[in-house]
Amino acid sequence: MQVLSGHKDVPKSARGAVIALGNFDGVHAGHRAVIETARALASRLNAPLGVALFEPHPRRYFAPDARPFRLMSPRCRNETLSELGVQRVHALSFDRAMAAMTPSQFVQSVLNDGLGVAGVVTGEDFNFGVGRTGSISDLQTLCAGHGIATDFARLHSNGVDKVSSTRIRKAIHDGDMSAAAELLGQPWSVDGRVIRGDQRGRTIGFPTANIDLTDYVRPDYGVYAVMVRIAGSDDRLPAVANIGKRPTIGGDTELLEVHVLDFSGDLYDRELRIEFYDHLRREQKFDGLEALKAQIAADAAAAKQCLAQV
Repeated sequence: MQVLSGHKDVPKSARGAVIALGNFDGVHAGHRAVIETARALASRLNAPLGVALFEPHPRRYFAPDARPFRLMSPRCRNETLSELGVQRVHALSFDRAMAAMTPSQFVQSVLNDGLGVAGVVTGEDFNFGVGRTGSISDLQTLCAGHGIATDFARLHSNGVDKVSSTRIRKAIHDGDMSAAAELLGQPWSVDGRVIRGDQRGRTIGFPTANIDLTDYVRPDYGVYAVMVRIAGSDDRLPAVANIGKRPTIGGDTELLEVHVLDFSGDLYDRELRIEFYDHLRREQKFDGLEALKAQIAADAAAAKQCLAQV
């Protein structure tokens, strides 16, 4: 899959795709419906299938101090898009100039002159341009003026409510990993490099790999049954993870700590992908390290039992 940055100086060989246009944070079931609609249009036009998305996410651009909200790392997103058969990803720079574009300017400068797209597909609730003033009706009319085909995917539902990044974030906030996985189409995961901690886990027999959560949405603090993938390996290793501030030892910073079950080896500076399957319990404070050690052993056993079905 080809990944290109920006909409200027796009090589001729990378023009002419039918693109699914949006943010694609999480590549959830609703995003997949947009991509499938784009795939059908690309087939009719005999054009490559592409995706155009915005970096940074417009939400972070307009609210730089907003609480963390990302559902997926760019690496995981691109891998998922590639698995879905996307041939080309255009990462559009969302900056002051992009934010100030009118709908007409966006279609002409970005879609037509910049990317040279053959077609554009969005969801039915898509808005674009300065102040989100452009509707899908505007997009259809403006694109037609440049000979660009359009189609629109119906809003996707899981039978209860609309599949959306907002709904998935709520599920993760609530610790409901089953709902998050159903809406995403795969388990929610976190990518990160293992950093050095205080190594306290080693002293009680449960060494942990520590991951900075950066801009990921924050799950409910507590203990989770997870699977771990180490970069460069296809193995998926059962593990138990804790997210929180570690009140038993007086911690005051958020951290994701992962204890890989029945594993020995050095994970420092390795890239891991942590897949979340079940919320075992909420974070709590224990009366000393011995009580914490006993609870971690119980958590590890519960995680092993849960993950035996994965």
